Parts: sequence; structure tokens; C-alpha cells
Amino acid sequence: MEVTLLEATADPEELVCKGARNDYSGEFVGGQSFEATMETVEGDDIEAKKETLIGHLLDHGHFGPFEHPQITFAVKGVSRSCMAQITRHRHVSFDVQSMRYVAFDDVDPEDVREGELVVTPPSATDPDWVGRNQKTGDVDEETVERRTEVFNDTIEHAVESYQELLDLGMPPEDARFVLPIGTKVNIVMSMNARMLMHVADMRAAADAQWEIRTLTEELLDLAADWCPITFAHYEEHMKNRKNRLAP
Repeated sequence: MEVTLLEATADPEELVCKGARNDYSGEFVGGQSFEATMETVEGDDIEAKKETLIGHLLDHGHFGPFEHPQITFAVKGVSRSCMAQITRHRHVSFDVQSMRYVAFDDVDPEDVREGELVVTPPSATDPDWVGRNQKTGDVDEETVERRTEVFNDTIEHAVESYQELLDLGMPPEDARFVLPIGTKVNIVMSMNARMLMHVADMRAAADAQWEIRTLTEELLDLAADWCPITFAHYEEHMKNRKNRLAP
């Protein structure tokens, strides 16, 4: 997969602090400098004051101010299975590549075996891979070779059938029914900082499926550059505490 930052609120943590200080300020935060807004917060400089306030907000469950900054990601090449999981989050906005209007008639079915169009799960090729709810542990080389063969034969045949149905005049919106749930899709998704932490609570957890866990870690890496104080504190003190930030 590939995850790219498309757009994000400038100075997001300044915005968080302004929102939070508004709640306890007799002055109008829209009519004063940021330095004046933060004057009574502990810290030797403005960055230290931001760190103090943001840490206090997160530690005390005052998550509302983190709903002001917005971030938008472009996600390339995740499975429809992963898409179904991430789109369950109600306070995230999505645009998803349409298989009604985008046809994959030019994909070579043989290339699908090498990762084109369909995501290959690690358990199809890695004998040491152990997934959640798996009844057995690692397997021998012969077994994993057979897994790989069955998986690749199935997805190649599915793409061949899909393209044949297109050739027979079936519309893409109907021909797509034969494609596997692992078919790759591109997504644009937007959320606020609080929601991103909530998504991470749920989807970066050890019991999350490997693909959406990888996606969430990619989102967090980009968020760490965008909101460094917030996500450093989240990573150190809050990550893996499920549902703590549920809106």
C-alpha cells in the first residue's frame, strides 16, 4: 500500500490550544495573539506551553479541542476487505475508487499472481505466519506452497472470468461480483485529530488484522509530523487503550 498526505490544517496544535483556552478564558481568543492566549500556561516558551496544555488535555480526557484540526490522506492499493473495516468509522469522510466506473480490463491475469490488482495476504506465502483465530501454527514448506498455488490460481481465474464477462458485454458494476475481496482499491479519507487517535485505538491494536494495522501505522507516521506533540504523547501514554477517544 501507499499512504500520502493530501491536505492538513496548518498549525494544528495552535488551533487545539486556542480551542481549549477559549473554554476557560474571560478574553476573546479571536481577538488576541496566541502568546496572550497561552500566557498563564506553564512553560518557558510557547512550545513548552503547548506541550504542557496538550498533555494536560489528553491526560484528563478533554478531547474536544482535538476535533478542530483536520487531515486528509490518499491511500493506494488496499484490499476491499481493509476498506470495509476502515469505512465503519462514522466520523471519517471517504471517497472510494468506484468499480462501477473503473474497469480493470487491461490487467494481465498472470500479473495478478505477482501482486497486480489483488492484495496477497502474508499467510498465503509465509510458512511462519500465524493470524488471529488461526487453528494451527506455522506450517511446512509443502503446505505453504500449496496455499500459494491455490490462492494464485483462484485470483488469476477470477480476473480472467471478470474480463471475459466484460468482453461478453456485462457492465463493470455487475462483472465485478466475481472479483475477490482482496481486490485493490484507492481511497481518500479525511478526519480530525481526535478521530485519528480513536481509529488508532481500534486499528493499531495487536488484535487488528495485519493490513489495517499497517495502514493505521502509516497514518500515525504522517500524523506525527503534522501534530508532533499530540501524537508523541498519544504514542507514549495512550496507544492501545481501546475506545478511550470514542466520539
